[in-house]
Amino acid sequence: MKQKTLFIIAVVCLLLGFIVAALLYNVEKEEQAGQLVAVNNPALVRMHSPSLGSASAPVVIVEFLDPACETCAAFYPLVKQIMAANPDRIRLVLRYAPFHKGSDQVVAALEAARKQGKYWQALEALLAAQADWVHNHAAQVDRIWPHLEKVGLNLQQLRSDMAAPEIAGVIEQDLLDAQTLKVTKTPEYFVNGKPLPRFGIEPLKQLIDEALAASRR
Repeated sequence: MKQKTLFIIAVVCLLLGFIVAALLYNVEKEEQAGQLVAVNNPALVRMHSPSLGSASAPVVIVEFLDPACETCAAFYPLVKQIMAANPDRIRLVLRYAPFHKGSDQVVAALEAARKQGKYWQALEALLAAQADWVHNHAAQVDRIWPHLEKVGLNLQQLRSDMAAPEIAGVIEQDLLDAQTLKVTKTPEYFVNGKPLPRFGIEPLKQLIDEALAASRR
Protein backbone atom coordinates (compact mmCIF):
# COMPACT_ATOMS: atom_id res chain seq x y z
CA MET A 1 0.00 0.00 0.00
CA LYS A 2 2.85 2.33 0.89
CA GLN A 3 4.58 1.55 -2.42
CA LYS A 4 1.39 2.35 -4.32
CA THR A 5 1.04 5.64 -2.44
CA LEU A 6 4.65 6.54 -3.13
CA PHE A 7 4.16 5.68 -6.79
CA ILE A 8 1.09 7.92 -7.03
CA ILE A 9 2.94 10.77 -5.29
CA ALA A 10 5.88 10.35 -7.67
CA VAL A 11 3.56 10.42 -10.70
CA VAL A 12 1.78 13.52 -9.39
CA CYS A 13 5.12 15.25 -8.77
CA LEU A 14 6.27 14.41 -12.29
CA LEU A 15 3.03 15.75 -13.74
CA LEU A 16 3.31 18.93 -11.71
CA GLY A 17 6.92 19.35 -12.80
CA PHE A 18 5.91 18.88 -16.43
CA ILE A 19 3.07 21.40 -16.11
CA VAL A 20 5.33 24.00 -14.46
CA ALA A 21 8.02 23.48 -17.11
CA ALA A 22 5.43 23.82 -19.88
CA LEU A 23 4.04 27.01 -18.37
CA LEU A 24 7.52 28.53 -18.04
CA TYR A 25 8.31 27.55 -21.63
CA ASN A 26 5.10 29.15 -22.89
CA VAL A 27 5.76 32.32 -20.90
CA GLU A 28 9.28 32.56 -22.34
CA LYS A 29 8.00 31.99 -25.87
CA GLU A 30 5.29 34.60 -25.39
CA GLU A 31 7.90 37.09 -24.16
CA GLN A 32 10.11 36.35 -27.16
CA ALA A 33 7.17 36.68 -29.53
CA GLY A 34 6.19 39.95 -27.88
CA GLN A 35 9.72 41.27 -28.28
CA LEU A 36 9.76 40.20 -31.93
CA VAL A 37 6.47 41.96 -32.62
CA ALA A 38 7.70 45.06 -30.83
CA VAL A 39 11.00 45.17 -32.70
CA ASN A 40 9.22 44.61 -36.01
CA ASN A 41 6.73 47.38 -35.27
CA PRO A 42 7.06 49.59 -38.37
CA ALA A 43 6.80 52.70 -36.22
CA LEU A 44 10.05 51.59 -34.57
CA VAL A 45 12.10 50.29 -37.50
CA ARG A 46 11.70 51.25 -41.14
CA MET A 47 13.46 49.83 -44.18
CA HIS A 48 15.30 53.14 -44.62
CA SER A 49 16.59 53.27 -41.02
CA PRO A 50 20.41 53.23 -40.80
CA SER A 51 21.69 50.48 -38.52
CA LEU A 52 24.98 49.46 -36.97
CA GLY A 53 25.81 45.94 -35.82
CA SER A 54 24.85 42.41 -36.78
CA ALA A 55 21.48 42.04 -38.49
CA SER A 56 20.93 38.87 -36.41
CA ALA A 57 21.76 40.49 -33.06
CA PRO A 58 19.24 39.42 -30.39
CA VAL A 59 19.12 42.91 -28.88
CA VAL A 60 17.97 45.87 -30.97
CA ILE A 61 18.34 49.42 -29.68
CA VAL A 62 16.23 51.96 -31.54
CA GLU A 63 17.32 55.53 -30.92
CA PHE A 64 15.43 58.63 -31.98
CA LEU A 65 18.21 61.12 -32.52
CA ASP A 66 18.64 64.80 -33.24
CA PRO A 67 22.20 65.51 -34.47
CA ALA A 68 22.03 68.95 -32.85
CA CYS A 69 21.07 67.48 -29.47
CA GLU A 70 23.88 67.78 -26.91
CA THR A 71 22.70 64.76 -24.93
CA CYS A 72 22.59 62.66 -28.11
CA ALA A 73 26.24 63.51 -28.71
CA ALA A 74 27.10 62.57 -25.13
CA PHE A 75 25.21 59.25 -25.17
CA TYR A 76 26.39 58.05 -28.60
CA PRO A 77 29.93 56.98 -27.56
CA LEU A 78 28.52 55.30 -24.44
CA VAL A 79 26.17 53.20 -26.58
CA LYS A 80 29.10 52.33 -28.86
CA GLN A 81 31.05 51.15 -25.79
CA ILE A 82 28.18 48.91 -24.71
CA MET A 83 28.02 47.46 -28.23
CA ALA A 84 31.79 46.87 -28.30
CA ALA A 85 31.54 44.99 -24.99
CA ASN A 86 28.85 42.71 -26.51
CA PRO A 87 30.06 41.99 -30.07
CA ASP A 88 27.40 40.73 -32.51
CA ARG A 89 24.74 40.79 -29.79
CA ILE A 90 23.48 44.37 -30.14
CA ARG A 91 22.23 46.27 -33.19
CA LEU A 92 21.69 50.03 -33.14
CA VAL A 93 18.97 51.47 -35.35
CA LEU A 94 18.77 55.23 -35.76
CA ARG A 95 15.60 57.21 -36.33
CA TYR A 96 15.44 60.97 -36.74
CA ALA A 97 13.68 63.45 -34.50
CA PRO A 98 15.15 66.79 -35.67
CA PHE A 99 13.45 68.99 -33.09
CA HIS A 100 16.15 71.69 -33.02
CA LYS A 101 15.97 74.55 -35.51
CA GLY A 102 17.87 73.72 -38.70
CA SER A 103 18.45 70.13 -37.61
CA ASP A 104 16.39 68.74 -40.47
CA GLN A 105 19.00 70.09 -42.90
CA VAL A 106 21.77 68.35 -40.95
CA VAL A 107 19.79 65.11 -41.16
CA ALA A 108 19.46 65.67 -44.91
CA ALA A 109 23.25 66.05 -45.09
CA LEU A 110 23.71 62.78 -43.20
CA GLU A 111 21.35 60.98 -45.56
CA ALA A 112 23.20 62.48 -48.52
CA ALA A 113 26.47 61.25 -46.99
CA ARG A 114 24.93 57.77 -46.91
CA LYS A 115 24.65 57.92 -50.70
CA GLN A 116 28.45 58.28 -50.74
CA GLY A 117 28.92 55.38 -48.32
CA LYS A 118 30.11 57.58 -45.45
CA TYR A 119 27.08 57.83 -43.22
CA TRP A 120 28.62 56.74 -39.92
CA GLN A 121 31.82 58.71 -40.54
CA ALA A 122 29.73 61.82 -41.18
CA LEU A 123 27.54 61.27 -38.13
CA GLU A 124 30.47 60.75 -35.78
CA ALA A 125 32.35 63.74 -37.21
CA LEU A 126 29.36 66.02 -36.68
CA LEU A 127 28.63 64.75 -33.19
CA ALA A 128 32.27 65.19 -32.19
CA ALA A 129 32.31 68.76 -33.55
CA GLN A 130 28.80 69.65 -32.41
CA ALA A 131 29.98 72.57 -30.27
CA ASP A 132 31.25 74.27 -33.44
CA TRP A 133 28.04 74.19 -35.46
CA VAL A 134 25.29 74.30 -32.79
CA HIS A 135 24.65 77.64 -31.11
CA ASN A 136 21.74 78.56 -28.84
CA HIS A 137 20.20 75.14 -29.51
CA ALA A 138 20.03 75.82 -33.26
CA ALA A 139 22.02 74.18 -36.05
CA GLN A 140 24.26 76.51 -38.04
CA VAL A 141 24.21 74.49 -41.24
CA ASP A 142 26.86 76.59 -42.98
CA ARG A 143 29.36 75.40 -40.34
CA ILE A 144 28.98 71.66 -40.94
CA TRP A 145 30.74 71.57 -44.33
CA PRO A 146 34.38 71.61 -43.14
CA HIS A 147 33.67 68.70 -40.79
CA LEU A 148 32.03 66.70 -43.57
CA GLU A 149 34.81 67.49 -46.00
CA LYS A 150 37.33 66.01 -43.54
CA VAL A 151 35.75 62.57 -43.88
CA GLY A 152 36.22 62.65 -47.65
CA LEU A 153 32.77 63.63 -48.84
CA ASN A 154 32.15 65.32 -52.17
CA LEU A 155 30.40 68.44 -50.90
CA GLN A 156 29.03 69.49 -54.29
CA GLN A 157 27.36 66.11 -54.71
CA LEU A 158 26.27 66.17 -51.08
CA ARG A 159 24.45 69.50 -51.43
CA SER A 160 22.73 68.25 -54.56
CA ASP A 161 21.63 64.99 -52.95
CA MET A 162 20.27 66.77 -49.88
CA ALA A 163 17.38 68.05 -51.99
CA ALA A 164 16.33 64.54 -53.07
CA PRO A 165 12.60 63.94 -52.38
CA GLU A 166 13.30 60.53 -50.84
CA ILE A 167 15.40 62.20 -48.14
CA ALA A 168 12.55 64.57 -47.33
CA GLY A 169 10.33 61.48 -47.18
CA VAL A 170 12.63 59.79 -44.66
CA ILE A 171 12.55 62.82 -42.35
CA GLU A 172 8.77 63.14 -42.66
CA GLN A 173 8.20 59.44 -41.91
CA ASP A 174 10.52 59.45 -38.91
CA LEU A 175 8.79 62.49 -37.45
CA LEU A 176 5.40 60.82 -37.94
CA ASP A 177 6.66 57.67 -36.23
CA ALA A 178 8.12 59.74 -33.41
CA GLN A 179 4.69 61.28 -32.93
CA THR A 180 3.05 57.82 -32.96
CA LEU A 181 5.47 56.58 -30.31
CA LYS A 182 5.07 59.78 -28.28
CA VAL A 183 8.71 60.75 -28.65
CA THR A 184 8.97 64.32 -27.45
CA LYS A 185 12.67 64.63 -26.63
CA THR A 186 16.00 63.21 -27.73
CA PRO A 187 17.67 60.87 -27.35
CA GLU A 188 14.76 58.48 -26.89
CA TYR A 189 15.54 54.77 -26.72
CA PHE A 190 13.63 51.54 -27.20
CA VAL A 191 15.34 48.22 -26.40
CA ASN A 192 13.68 45.25 -28.08
CA GLY A 193 10.61 47.42 -28.31
CA LYS A 194 10.59 48.50 -24.67
CA PRO A 195 10.92 52.21 -23.83
CA LEU A 196 13.16 53.40 -21.03
CA PRO A 197 11.35 53.34 -17.67
CA ARG A 198 13.07 56.66 -16.94
CA PHE A 199 15.67 58.69 -18.79
CA GLY A 200 19.36 58.13 -18.12
CA ILE A 201 22.35 56.03 -19.10
CA GLU A 202 21.91 53.66 -16.13
CA PRO A 203 18.27 52.81 -16.99
CA LEU A 204 19.43 52.25 -20.58
CA LYS A 205 22.22 49.90 -19.44
CA GLN A 206 19.77 48.02 -17.22
CA LEU A 207 17.28 47.56 -20.05
CA ILE A 208 20.05 46.33 -22.36
CA ASP A 209 21.36 43.93 -19.70
CA GLU A 210 17.86 42.52 -19.21
CA ALA A 211 17.44 42.01 -22.96
CA LEU A 212 20.86 40.34 -23.22
CA ALA A 213 20.04 38.03 -20.31
CA ALA A 214 16.68 37.12 -21.83
CA SER A 215 18.38 36.28 -25.15
CA ARG A 216 20.63 33.72 -23.42
CA ARG A 217 17.82 31.68 -21.85
